[in-house]
Amino acid sequence: MKYISTRNKEISIASSQAIIQGISRDGGLFLPNELPKIPLENLKDLDYKRMAFEILRVFLTDFEEDDLKECIENAYDHKFDTKAIAPLVKLGEDYCLELYHGPTLAFKDMALSILPHLLKKASKINKIDEEIVILTATSGDTGKAALEGFANVEGIKIVVFFPEEGVSKIQKLQMKTQEGENTFVVGINGNFDDAQSGVKLLFNNKDFVEKLNKNKYTLSSANSINIGRLVPQVVYYFHSYFTLIKNNEIELGEKINFSVPTGNFGNILAAYYAKKMGLPINKLICASNENKVLTDFFKTGVYDRRRELQLTSSPSMDILISSNLERLLYHLDDKVQGAIPSYMDQLTDNGFYQIDKKYLNEFYGNYATEEEVAETINKVYGQYDYLLDTHTAVAYNVVKKYQKESGDNTKTVIVSTASPYKFASAVASSIGIDVDKMDEFQVIDRMSKKTGVDIPKSIEDLKTKEILHQNNCNKEDMRSLIEDFLGVGEPNA
Repeated sequence: MKYISTRNKEISIASSQAIIQGISRDGGLFLPNELPKIPLENLKDLDYKRMAFEILRVFLTDFEEDDLKECIENAYDHKFDTKAIAPLVKLGEDYCLELYHGPTLAFKDMALSILPHLLKKASKINKIDEEIVILTATSGDTGKAALEGFANVEGIKIVVFFPEEGVSKIQKLQMKTQEGENTFVVGINGNFDDAQSGVKLLFNNKDFVEKLNKNKYTLSSANSINIGRLVPQVVYYFHSYFTLIKNNEIELGEKINFSVPTGNFGNILAAYYAKKMGLPINKLICASNENKVLTDFFKTGVYDRRRELQLTSSPSMDILISSNLERLLYHLDDKVQGAIPSYMDQLTDNGFYQIDKKYLNEFYGNYATEEEVAETINKVYGQYDYLLDTHTAVAYNVVKKYQKESGDNTKTVIVSTASPYKFASAVASSIGIDVDKMDEFQVIDRMSKKTGVDIPKSIEDLKTKEILHQNNCNKEDMRSLIEDFLGVGEPNA
């Protein structure tokens, strides 16, 4: 299988090269030249790791099978606090796919636990001698998961930029206390889109890239713009489907829906890939918070970022430029595919672009307000004695809107992306705890006492961890900070 650029299908490289590069040199994103079909019967009785192997081996065809198995074994081990890796919990007529049992308590662990191992193998395949520099922007969860995955990995340095006022207190603490001499964390004076666009500009800055190359560094990414981040996410959609079968909830071949809290569009794109590979999916429900640029897109065909970013209680979705949407456009049809460079230019220059909404009928888009998020957390806790985090509450709320509007009673899996303890103040206040005069750790303790839900050890440990990263900058200073960290900056006069 080859990987081509969304902006030029003549650019065609192996999977290992796509993982190393992260983003295509023309600014496009890499995607497989075809989406392989997988017979469902081949996956029926497999556990998570064996299912991951069967799916990843059809995407990563230049990896030796033994190397791929080793990557999977190293990724999905004792770091996860449950043998199932991604448990499925029934809530009434719906199901919650818990993707937060990894070391950083967020769904990003599902892919970022394996990406460092894939990257190391990819370097070996391509005989790369340079040190790899992972450059990543985060809206909250990717940063910590990437830092955790790459910390102290030989031959790799990692630089993470996050919006200073756009992440939760726990997310910020998780990043700023990160250990590892190869890690570098920077708060941006701006929002996630500023951080993300700044990182993209650096990837496309020939002078910067050449300077790094001369100093024996090569750039890569851990964001979902990296195909090595996206492909492992396909696995848990198949896994949840076969868990439903094992639990006698559905028959093989029966269609289900997925409701996915969505910001950068990578998570729901993985579900779309699963569908194209043969997973019986009826509707992909794209759930947004008050930054409802994707809701508007799926309802009208107009992608319009010309609005003020809202800071919400679900900060990982506080995004107005959903990078992975570019990959979806490529798969829609030849006409849309050929217009991608024009669409991206329009988005940059004018702030919007438009496609025919007839292409988008596999998706349903809607959003939840901050008030609805709080009400949903409270309602689900009262009804099922189950705590949703704020992002999962968005997905739960939106699926209820979809069911009411459509009358569709297809069984639905709600993709649960984070532990409620990562957003403790918002969750606690939603279930009636007065958080005004408490710090974050007092809130966490109070929430645990009230609900009986254990506090994850990694959250407890944050209480005493030392702050190791105090870096802060404006978007235009990102390059100089990276160069200083790598020791390639201009000497002072």
